[in-house]
Amino acid sequence: MAEFPFPSRRILLLSGLLLWLGAEPHGVSPVAAQKSDWPQFLGPKRNGVYGGPAISGSWPASGPPVLWRKPVGEGFSGPVVQAGRLILFHRLEGRERVECLEAQSGRPLWQFDYPTDYRDDFGFDGGPRATPSVWEGKVYTFGAQGVLHCLELESGRKIWSLKTHEKFGVRKGFFGAACSPLVENGRLFLNIGGRGQAGLVAFDARTGRVLWTATDDEASYSSPAMATLGGRRQVLFFTRTGLVSVDPESGKVLFRFRWRARSRASVNAATPLAADPLIFLSASYRTGAVQLRVKGTELETVWTSDESLSNHYSTSVIRGDYLFGFHGRQEYGQSLRCVSLQTGRALWSREGFRAGTVSLAGDRLLVLKENGELLVVAASPQAFRLIAKARILAPTVRAYPALADGRLFARNQKELVAVDLQAGR
Repeated sequence: MAEFPFPSRRILLLSGLLLWLGAEPHGVSPVAAQKSDWPQFLGPKRNGVYGGPAISGSWPASGPPVLWRKPVGEGFSGPVVQAGRLILFHRLEGRERVECLEAQSGRPLWQFDYPTDYRDDFGFDGGPRATPSVWEGKVYTFGAQGVLHCLELESGRKIWSLKTHEKFGVRKGFFGAACSPLVENGRLFLNIGGRGQAGLVAFDARTGRVLWTATDDEASYSSPAMATLGGRRQVLFFTRTGLVSVDPESGKVLFRFRWRARSRASVNAATPLAADPLIFLSASYRTGAVQLRVKGTELETVWTSDESLSNHYSTSVIRGDYLFGFHGRQEYGQSLRCVSLQTGRALWSREGFRAGTVSLAGDRLLVLKENGELLVVAASPQAFRLIAKARILAPTVRAYPALADGRLFARNQKELVAVDLQAGR
């Protein structure tokens, strides 16, 4: 059996990074990012949590209002939204294309593209997998062949680019590059999977200059996250081998924890989740979940189980003392679960739910299933409680959506849709 990524046939995306900038949709100079923006993979803090206007659970029989729809090309890269602008990364014939749209209307603002001849080993999808990131007026994309671009958010002008697979000697994986760029304090972080201690790489986000490289870890389909643990800022990578914590300034490895299946035909895809002093990791292929406690540069295992919350590709979310996410293999039929963060005990489980993605908006879960159904579910440990449900896309949906200013932006491999979820608008 072949491995498959976040962004492969099973889903993408891996996608993005933490950024804070914005440009008004009509060419106004960049402004500060808003609380309700979704500028990178998994949102502002890369944890799947939305902090904007309240989401309504009361929809008409036809579902939430559709603002607009747009045809799109191949790919599992999710959209991102910054200060009224939406960035879409997809493939049309032999070119990977970055498009900027007005988020409210879908009106095109600019586009940038470049040639590609990428094909995954099984012919599932030839488009990009990684979700773009926006930071200080710049857009960062990471194509399926490892081409890293930095573009100007306002105009789409290319600032710099780098063919990372050529530079670092990366071997071709089954489903291409899928790590969504992470940016903080002028540094861009990627799990490149290069040779000669270039498994993890930090770049100057403004120039593309390599700042440091670390480890020989192969690339996974997971995207890194920033965390402050024990008062220390660090980048958490979930590589093909397992967890690696790195000092963002120096590239010094702070600690490691091996967590992967024995079979090479396996994958680590979910993003690490941190809730100081805890780190949650999860993978499928009989690997399972583990909760770690950080003590300086030492790790203590709190609990581990393959029966609690094994994330195949979809990253879980944390609300208080509870985890909500998908358990099981995508192709075998997954369940949606609530699990105790402290013990790993499943508090409720909706069996036969099938695969999808989950985001957190206040006390509600937004669940987008592969069949195109959007669900609002109570983020409660008591029981599964469905609040609203509507089909917004045709199957198959594997890209992560963006949630910004009360609007959900989601795509399959043929269409991008914007729906209004804000209460009382």
